[in-house]
Amino acid sequence: MTGTEGEKKSARVVVADDQTVVREGIVMLLGLLPGVEVVGSAGDGEEAVRLVGELAPDVVLMDLRMPRCDGVEATRRIRTRYPGTQVVVLTTFADDESLFPALRAGARGYLTKDAGGEEIVRAVESVLSGEAGLSPSIQRRLLERLSEPRSGAVAPADPPDGLTAREAEVLVLIAEGLTNQEIARRLHVSTATVKTHINNLFAKTGLKDRAQAVRYAYAKGLVLPQVD
Repeated sequence: MTGTEGEKKSARVVVADDQTVVREGIVMLLGLLPGVEVVGSAGDGEEAVRLVGELAPDVVLMDLRMPRCDGVEATRRIRTRYPGTQVVVLTTFADDESLFPALRAGARGYLTKDAGGEEIVRAVESVLSGEAGLSPSIQRRLLERLSEPRSGAVAPADPPDGLTAREAEVLVLIAEGLTNQEIARRLHVSTATVKTHINNLFAKTGLKDRAQAVRYAYAKGLVLPQVD
């Protein structure tokens, strides 16, 4: 972001959020801050991808929960098609169900919507300089996740029977003998979310109970036998 004679060049930003009032508020806020030029705004992920193709911004500030194409999928498309554009997630949600898929899709920054203008600008500058633009609370969450004890599980790049990565993770934890409440605490989600994942993975695999789930996890190599 450096121009001639050391003059700082403003980062060109697209804002994507499906709530008009929120989107316009973010655009207005950024317009008051140095170092940022808002070049476009989008009401959903499809529009965000299109605007990136047309405007070639430096950064997209991306909401996650949007119609037609959500923020995770839009991030994946943008990083695949337009690698010169970075993505900073700006969302209400800081749970694992939102955070990790967004980072895996290619987002380099992740902020919650209570972030101030200066924090947003710092995140934009960080991702453009090759660093991660993460709020302190998100950094703590990542460190907590990395420090959690790992099991003898194998995380396949392509889980069997159409399972999502999260469903495969829940299956592994079932095989380790964890209850729904324990799984919820481990994954930092609600018990209701865990039950939904279990119902989905049982439907996809034809499993009837947790005993069958344990056998399935070992048979598919999702959990490795412990070797003494």
